[in-house]
Amino acid sequence: MSRLHHPVSVQQAALDSPTLARLAELARDSSERLKAVELLIPAPLRATIKAGPVDGTDWCLLVSSNAAAAKLRQVVPALLARLRDRGWEVNSIRLKVQIAQK
Repeated sequence: MSRLHHPVSVQQAALDSPTLARLAELARDSSERLKAVELLIPAPLRATIKAGPVDGTDWCLLVSSNAAAAKLRQVVPALLARLRDRGWEVNSIRLKVQIAQK
């Protein structure tokens, strides 16, 4: 049986697959959370942080260095409060250091 392969966009693939649709939804949710708390993060740290995975009521932020993670830990309670005020059910924020590979 011959099968034609047609390129599809990521959005279309996500719509066609429940698993991909769920992953896309979680990625969008994580990005929206980061936007909601961005102004609470000290300006010099903002570029070092990326939205990470959402796992139930836990959220992970990806940080580029140990120093940035240490400074970010100081504002985690404020980030949690902001997210809860905006309607997200978040019990904890984990910080994961991802050092860029050379």
